[in-house]
Amino acid sequence: MKKVIGYRRASTQRQGRSGLGLEAQQAAIEAFCKPQGAALVATYTEVETGKKNGISNRPQLRKALAHARMMGATLVIGKLDRLARNVAFLSALMEAGVDFKALDCEHADPFTIHILAAVAEKEARDISARTKAALAAYKARGGVLGSARPECAGNLSPEAMEKGRQLAAVARHEKAVAAYADLVPVMREMRDRGMTYRAIAGELTAQGYTTRRGKVWNHIQVRLVLERAE
Repeated sequence: MKKVIGYRRASTQRQGRSGLGLEAQQAAIEAFCKPQGAALVATYTEVETGKKNGISNRPQLRKALAHARMMGATLVIGKLDRLARNVAFLSALMEAGVDFKALDCEHADPFTIHILAAVAEKEARDISARTKAALAAYKARGGVLGSARPECAGNLSPEAMEKGRQLAAVARHEKAVAAYADLVPVMREMRDRGMTYRAIAGELTAQGYTTRRGKVWNHIQVRLVLERAE
């Protein structure tokens, strides 16, 4: 039986909590599997901003690619325009050594996908350029932006700024823990078998797993991940 790894993505935390768009992507992935008698082994869900391009900024996609590579499965993407907005990202995905299908472009060949990605990338650049031009014109007319606005002056006390820094540190820690949540049980099982951190790093790399920044594992990173998860 053909194996499938699903990948779906929402572009904001709010959409991720509400499930907006995710149910439709899941339904499309399952509909793809049924007529082919394919087994949906797992589905990975990403909630990220669309501006974070590149595989290194999408931990769930890296996990999905590694899972598909290990099982010889097809990666089925619920919606391509939620996944990438630049040609470099699509190129990296196609060079990852994994067969993949984008369900909103299911019959498109690599050349067509490159064209679609290039159009999306140009549109994103044009929007950014128009926004910058509008803000520059506003400032030229004497407009004030951000913390320079009078109503914002003195709003943050030193205590509030310190609290903000602490909350940011907690958020970074939680994000790091979440990025490797599926790997921690595997690492612990290896440790229980007496494997060293260095040996675990080598095994993860051999199986196709990378760190959340797309790098190969080393013994220090393995130790830090296990310590954070305690």
